[in-house]
Amino acid sequence: MTEPARILYGVASPNVVKVAIMLEELGLDYALRYVAVFQGEQFSPEFQAMNPLGKVPVLVDPALPAPIFESGAILIWLAEQHRRFLPEHGPARIEVLQWLMVQMAAIGPMLGQYTHFRLLPESGETYARGRYGAIAEGLYRAIDRRLEAREWLAGEDCSIADIATLPWAEYIDRHEFDRAQFPHMERWRTAMNARPAVARAKARVFGEFASPSQSSIAAATPDDLDRFFSRTEKVPEQDYSGVKRMR
Repeated sequence: MTEPARILYGVASPNVVKVAIMLEELGLDYALRYVAVFQGEQFSPEFQAMNPLGKVPVLVDPALPAPIFESGAILIWLAEQHRRFLPEHGPARIEVLQWLMVQMAAIGPMLGQYTHFRLLPESGETYARGRYGAIAEGLYRAIDRRLEAREWLAGEDCSIADIATLPWAEYIDRHEFDRAQFPHMERWRTAMNARPAVARAKARVFGEFASPSQSSIAAATPDDLDRFFSRTEKVPEQDYSGVKRMR
């Protein structure tokens, strides 16, 4: 059997899922490759040659001379190559890119930080937990307000802004907010999850990465976690036992 020309490197994370959704929406053939981040594979010379930041996702695309990293850049590349999910010019294009940047610059990083501090005991980083919890709630409310009088985040059709934001908006359950308080976002989430490409992407990513992810987390040592969370002698030691519950 011929190996798919496109390879998506990653883990079961929102930024990887969003790229998988885009590939499925476009009907493109691709293979998944798990990156054992808890064992430091992202810091290997081979992976750093693809992404010097040591982050997933990375997409190997035969139409490019080198792997492409940063999920937003990957979505733009695929959208432009296949002329779908991103208007080609004018205000409509800017509107989509604007909301894509909202996800990349605010929704992803801030919800990610809240997820991180929720791994620690509640009695630990109370200030950070409270701060990022308030920011997370504000971002969920911003998405909800945006969708109050419109079907999609930007433009009149589903776009890369919606594809990028959905996997992060799904964290509302992990963050234990009441979904009933965000009815417009909930309606949009339902519509997005009804798309066959979204279902296929989630099934592939979570299905293929579930077992290696569980093994990777279970085998993680304190040194592995220090490296994963970029903890050095300048950062106070923390209780990362909550990571094991991610399985």
